[in-house]
Amino acid sequence: MSKEQFRRTKILATIGPATDSAEMLDRLIGAGLDNCRLNFSHGTYEKMDEFIANIRKAADKYGRHVAIVQDLQGPKIRLGDIKDNYLEINEGDDLILDYAVKEHDGGLTIPVQYNLAEKVKVGEPVYIFDGKIRTHVQEIVSDTAIRLTAENKGFVNSHKGINLPDTDFSGDIFTEKDIRDLDWGANKDFDYVAISFVQCANDLHTLRKMLEERGSKAKIIAKIETKGAVANDEHMEEIVKATDVIMVARGDMAYEVGAEIVPVVQRKLLQLCRKHAKICIVATQTMASMVDSPVPTRAEVSDVANAVIQGADVVMLSEETAMGKYPLETIKELSNVISYVQDHVDVTELPQLPQGDNPDYDALSNAAARLAERLDADAIICQTASGATARAMSAQRPKMPIYTVTPEARVANQLSLVYGNRAYVREYTPEFGLELAKELKDAGILTPREGRDHVEVVIVSGDKNTTDTIKLRKI
Repeated sequence: MSKEQFRRTKILATIGPATDSAEMLDRLIGAGLDNCRLNFSHGTYEKMDEFIANIRKAADKYGRHVAIVQDLQGPKIRLGDIKDNYLEINEGDDLILDYAVKEHDGGLTIPVQYNLAEKVKVGEPVYIFDGKIRTHVQEIVSDTAIRLTAENKGFVNSHKGINLPDTDFSGDIFTEKDIRDLDWGANKDFDYVAISFVQCANDLHTLRKMLEERGSKAKIIAKIETKGAVANDEHMEEIVKATDVIMVARGDMAYEVGAEIVPVVQRKLLQLCRKHAKICIVATQTMASMVDSPVPTRAEVSDVANAVIQGADVVMLSEETAMGKYPLETIKELSNVISYVQDHVDVTELPQLPQGDNPDYDALSNAAARLAERLDADAIICQTASGATARAMSAQRPKMPIYTVTPEARVANQLSLVYGNRAYVREYTPEFGLELAKELKDAGILTPREGRDHVEVVIVSGDKNTTDTIKLRKI
C-alpha cells in the first residue's frame, strides 16, 4: 500500500489562480490531494462550475472520492477601492472609514464595504490589513462614517481586511452575498458548506435550516475565528456539538483574540472534536513560506507535525495552493511530513473516550478499535449508509487503515475529510464490507502482515434499523 493510502491526516487545498487548470488539478489529486476548497470571496459562478467539473474528472481518473467545500465569505469586512491601490499611513493620522464613499480621492477618507458606524463603539480596536495598521475608534462621525487614529506607520491596499475583535456582530453572520451563494450552490456538487465568523451554536442551526430548505445535503464546517466563538470552553463545546466540522481558522483568530491564545484554542478544539466524533481542520499558514519557496521552514514542519500528533483530521492550505509558485511541491512536502510523523509518533490520547451523537456507535467503535489492535488486524472495514459508523470509528484514531463502503457517492465524498478513512461506493448487499475486503486484497491494496498467509479485517456495520455488529474475517 502506498504512503498516500496510509496517510491518515488528510489534505484540504484552496483552489485559485495557481491551480485552476484541469491539468494542475489532475496533478494535485494524483499527488495525493484529498479535498478541495472553493473560496467564495473570489471568483465567478462560471469559474466555480469549471472547478467542480475538473475536480470530479480528476477524482474519477484516479478512482478517488474528493470532498468539495463551498466556503462562504461571511461578514468579512474590507476596505473599498483605494486610488492607485496604495495609501501610506503615518502614526497619528486620523483616518475616516466611510461606507457612503464610493471613490477614494487619495486622502485619508477611505471607502469601506460595511457600515461600521452601525456596530462599533468609541474606544474599540480596529485592525487593518492583517493588523499591520492598528487603530482605535475615536468618534462616530455620521450614520456611515467613523474616525480612527493610526497607532503606527504603514500602508494599505484596496480590499484589505479589517478585524474588530471587541465589536459585537451577533445576528449579522449571513450577508446578502452569502444568501445568493447558498441559493446558487444548493443544486451544485458541494459536499460541505463553510460558514465564516461563527459566534455561537445558533449560527449553525440557522445554516442547517437554510440548507434543508434549499434541498442541500451538504454538511457544515464552522470556522472558528472570533472572540465570541472561543469565549469559554463550554461555549466552544456547544459549537462543536452543533456542527459537522470545525475549522481552526488561525489567521483571523490571531487578530481577534491574540496570537498567543491560538495554540491553546487549537488543542482544545481538536480534543472536543475527537470527543464528539466531529471532524477538525487546522488551517492558515501551514506551509506559508512555500508561496515563494520550494521548501517549507522548519517551524512550518513542526507546526504540521504538532497538528498530526494532536489528532487533526485535516490540514488545510490556502495561499500556498491558491496563489503560490509551488502548489504541487507543497502537496508533496505536506504529505511527506504527515506520513513520517504518523509512522513515528502516536496520536495524543484523549482523557476520556469519544462521545459522539449516538452512544451505540461509540461503544461499538471503541470495541472494534480495541479488537483490531489486539488482533493486529490489517484494516477496519465500515459498512455505512450515512457515514456515522465511519466517523465514530475514526474518532478512536486506530493505527490501521479504515476502509468504508457505502451505497451513497455523497457520503463517500464527505468521508474523504475523515481521519484515517478511505471510502468506496458499492451497491448495497448484506456482506458488501467483506466483498470490499476481498476486492482490496485482490487489487494488492490490502496485504497480509509479515508472517501471515492471510489478511485479517474487523468489519463494523451500522444501520439505524438493525443491531450494530462487529465481525472478524480472515481472507
